[in-house]
Amino acid sequence: MDMTDETHHSTEDDLIQNRINKMERWRARGDEPFKYKFERSCTLAEACATFEESEKVAEDPESVEIPVTVAGRITALRSQGKVAFADIRDESGKIQLFLRLNDLGEEAFEHLKDLDLGDFVGVEGGVFRTRRGEISVKATQYSLLTKSLHPLPEKYHGLTDVETRFRQRYLDLIANPEVKDTFRKRVAIIQTMRDWLNERGFLEVETPMLHHIPGGATARPFITHHNTYDRDFYLRVAPELHLKRLIVGGFEKVFEINRCFRNEGVDTRHNPEFTTMELYEAYEDYLGLMDSTEEMLVAIIEKVNGGLQFEYQGETIDATRPWKRLTLFDAIREYAGIDLEPLKDDRAAAAKLAESIGISVTKEMGYGKIVDEVMSERVQPKLVQPTFLYDYPLDISPLAKKKRDNPGITERFQPFIGRLEVGNAFSELNDPIDQRERFMDQLKQREAGDDEAQFLDEDFINALELGMPPTAGLGIGIDRLAMLLTNQPNIREVILFPQLRSV
Repeated sequence: MDMTDETHHSTEDDLIQNRINKMERWRARGDEPFKYKFERSCTLAEACATFEESEKVAEDPESVEIPVTVAGRITALRSQGKVAFADIRDESGKIQLFLRLNDLGEEAFEHLKDLDLGDFVGVEGGVFRTRRGEISVKATQYSLLTKSLHPLPEKYHGLTDVETRFRQRYLDLIANPEVKDTFRKRVAIIQTMRDWLNERGFLEVETPMLHHIPGGATARPFITHHNTYDRDFYLRVAPELHLKRLIVGGFEKVFEINRCFRNEGVDTRHNPEFTTMELYEAYEDYLGLMDSTEEMLVAIIEKVNGGLQFEYQGETIDATRPWKRLTLFDAIREYAGIDLEPLKDDRAAAAKLAESIGISVTKEMGYGKIVDEVMSERVQPKLVQPTFLYDYPLDISPLAKKKRDNPGITERFQPFIGRLEVGNAFSELNDPIDQRERFMDQLKQREAGDDEAQFLDEDFINALELGMPPTAGLGIGIDRLAMLLTNQPNIREVILFPQLRSV
């Protein structure tokens, strides 16, 4: 008995038509091929676990048979005369079906030929162990729950074409069940982070996705249009300015986990749509927040990975506290071999020094951008073990407070793990006069051609003029953290439906 007939059809259209014909045969027999509901007694993993527990305590293990009602997608079909075998899979795992003529009856056994790979079936029977030692369900009856009209990928076990995997994530999840573990771990990261913050009195809030003025980060925004108001809006680049408005309003610990959108290039570490967690804590500064950031990230790593040592892209990462801490300029001196700190008032000299070590410098880049480029190209690739870099130039940190003893520097830090930047934090600027001056400087940068520079937000200035207490703020990139803890080199591997070029 050929159970799928697909080997006889050479084109995809033929294969689909063959499945449609089978669907129509099910209907002609009065059996709807797209059921409404099916009551399971357990998942496939539970069925296997229950059987194994019973087998351990049975006087005669070979006689154990546990009645179950299970369901899943068919991933393998094979026939041996009066016996057929199928593998089915649900979210928990897979199991073999033992389909025998004597158990099913002649009519039901004959109808097996109208099943295909990808079909969902419900099965009643007993879980037992075959002579070859495989846990299986000896089916006494089965039901077609959903007919699959499209063939599974030709190489079902291991769909490897990256474009197909990302464009048709449903195929990826079917063909590569281990991919589900990546996204389960991503969920665990977010849940652990949320629990950690809730336990420490942070209030989770939601702020707008549509902004009149984009702000909170130096990034090029997406623009959309609202018909009723007949005005353009920006998709938010960061929730920062709205969250700080809440601190002004009297909340003292707030956080948000949600999407941000930046109209920027796409590479292995950047997707135009991404998830962040941002928190703000009144009466704290960046040094205190650095301690709690370390504590939170260690808690997440330990909870999600089961320990503080893990592998990332061939490197063993050890997240044991305390983490290394370096000022940004000390890191540049250590890893890039140049000293840019004395050149903060000499942009030309800074550019020449950066170019001397192979850094490409454009005329639009100010001093801070040059420093940042040196960090990205020469320092970040060497930050394998968890490291905090802190104290960043003023002109690339328009929302951070000036360092207490050095007004050309800001109280800002970034954590790096496995060469990935996973966050950004400040002692938040709460002087409205200083903030206005920073925004005006950003406007000058925009006029000079920097389309990532920030806009002037008068309402935010107005909020600061009412008074914002000393505050520290942190943003964590959820996607980068998920990359790290699932050992993925590409951000698209940890986003269920990443943005791709049109085909």
